[in-house]
Amino acid sequence: MRRDHRTRIARHGAVLLAVLLVALTAAPAGADADPYRDEAARAVRAHEAARTRVDRLRHDEAAHPEQVRDAERRRKAIRSELWDMLWAAGRRGGDPVAVDPSGRAGNCRIGTPQSPSGLDRDATWRAPTRGYRLSASYAARGRHWPHRHTGQDFAVPAGTPVYAVGPGTVRASTCGDGFGNQVVVRHRDGYFTHYAHLARIFVRKGQRVSAGQRVGLAGATGNVTGPHLHFEVRITPYFGSAVPPLTWLRRKEVQVEGAMVR
Repeated sequence: MRRDHRTRIARHGAVLLAVLLVALTAAPAGADADPYRDEAARAVRAHEAARTRVDRLRHDEAAHPEQVRDAERRRKAIRSELWDMLWAAGRRGGDPVAVDPSGRAGNCRIGTPQSPSGLDRDATWRAPTRGYRLSASYAARGRHWPHRHTGQDFAVPAGTPVYAVGPGTVRASTCGDGFGNQVVVRHRDGYFTHYAHLARIFVRKGQRVSAGQRVGLAGATGNVTGPHLHFEVRITPYFGSAVPPLTWLRRKEVQVEGAMVR
């Protein structure tokens, strides 16, 4: 961790600890009424607005290069602040992605990396599983979550293969908390995808993956009512930075079809 961030981490880590302690022991949930949840949610919205501005400027022939650089610096500064806040809170709250990304401390059962079954070598981006029914959607309310839902659920039978949606590097391959067995992949655009409640994990921290490469099998580990894949897209590797996953996939020209529960 960079030295000039330590003071900021200490300041924000304490207030976000309460958020993560509640969220990580319950069903996956997102920001809602809690003022500290609102702080993280505001940072997420600010980042997405900054990203939209960067994209617009890059496609504007009249934009000066310095405008693009300034906008990108702002976006990265917002993400850095959010990253530090959530990392500190995750460490204190026991988020395994923050404290045990390799899964060693938790003795997570991570299988030997296998041949990339299901890999579509012509695909750049794809859906995270097949033969699914969309169930709980991003920001859904319901009795299963004390706050809003932070991802998109894909209802599939236990043992259904789960695939990396795009090329990237495994940031975490771990277990524990309400998400059970989980994998986090960092992609080239700086976003992270999160695959949770897995029955088995087939990738390890630091491993490179391709679009369609199998990262695990869907299951019912963690806090669930039945087998499914919980899929998130995050600005950082940590809980509290999720963005609408289907919107993000559409930007990658991936269409996910099916009725959703709200």
